[in-house]
Amino acid sequence: MKSLKELLDLRFGDAGAVPDSLAGNEALRRLAGRGVVRRFKPEPVAPGVLDTLAAVALSTPSKSDLQQRDILIVEDAAIRGRINELLKDQDWIPGCPHILVFLGNNRRQRQVHEWRGHAFANDHLDAFFNAAVDSAIAMEGFIAAAEAAGLGCCPISVIRNHAEEVSRLLGLPDHVFPVAGLGVGIPAAPAFVSARLPLGLTVHRDRYTDATDETVRAYDRRRNGIFPYRAQRNVAKFGEAPEYGWSEEKARHYAVPERADFGAYVKRRGFKLE
Repeated sequence: MKSLKELLDLRFGDAGAVPDSLAGNEALRRLAGRGVVRRFKPEPVAPGVLDTLAAVALSTPSKSDLQQRDILIVEDAAIRGRINELLKDQDWIPGCPHILVFLGNNRRQRQVHEWRGHAFANDHLDAFFNAAVDSAIAMEGFIAAAEAAGLGCCPISVIRNHAEEVSRLLGLPDHVFPVAGLGVGIPAAPAFVSARLPLGLTVHRDRYTDATDETVRAYDRRRNGIFPYRAQRNVAKFGEAPEYGWSEEKARHYAVPERADFGAYVKRRGFKLE
């Protein structure tokens, strides 16, 4: 079993010394070694487990106690079948026993204003942003709780590629929107642990410092030494790169338009993004 220090070194490559007061902390060790699960046993989790995990997830912080996040557990077979079809490029989703959708919910706040006779004076981008962040925090809380219970999880951001139809399927009213899906189940294979950018690039003190091409290429090489990409993205468009790492993968990823209609969808949900 790897220590907290060993797990952080594997993840980042430049982790510093772990204080003695934290070195034996099992919760931290578990979080440091967490990874994505995309292969699940077919059986569902025991009744009540998802509800309990949702309650733990909704115990996470919320901006100004506005509580603008909800969790929708998909149980209807027809709805689940259509979601599987929409997300068919993700071959693991049909075999995942549970799909949840984490929602940003600014509707309830507006309803409270109507019920109490007060104007909603913050109808701008921040209303959408706060709800989205609240939902993301709740999803991370659910993942941590699920993994502590021995389950595996994989976020599904691609659900936003189909935000309009997903909203119809789930009966989402104005000012409620999907932030991400989450696959949950009993792992059938070990979690995949991704090497992350070095802490020297992502932890800042006092002032922000930019990454350099050299430092990112060094990360590419370290990551490839642990788990190289099995295939290059969109070879028909970009060709075969002699050196293919995280930076080329992600540059290719966002060199092709994706989810360009999401802003229009958010506006149709009733949000003003100014």
